[in-house]
Amino acid sequence: MNRLIIEELEAWFFGDVEAICAAYPRISPNLAQQAKYRNPDAVSGGTWEALERELQKKGYYPDGLSKLVVAQEIYQYMNPERNTSHSFQLFRDALLQMVYTVSDRLLKFIANG
Repeated sequence: MNRLIIEELEAWFFGDVEAICAAYPRISPNLAQQAKYRNPDAVSGGTWEALERELQKKGYYPDGLSKLVVAQEIYQYMNPERNTSHSFQLFRDALLQMVYTVSDRLLKFIANG
């Protein structure tokens, strides 16, 4: 698997607005309906900056936010099956394929004793 997680993380958050709303209840669940966020992987002006703006508009992190803190707050609510970010879906599917491949090989190894 040759995928790197660089700017993708914030796009992945926008791909699961329910997770953002669960972590930050003042955020509107309609955020994903806004034209600029419909495609989480194509948010212009930087996904981190967009996430910071949305959170600050609702009174969160007025002095700036920490990527680590935000990631810890949001990830626990993320659901891989509902995430609409295409880059997340590719990463998720690659991980699942890797797990299935390893599991299959392990089962064959055990069966052949």
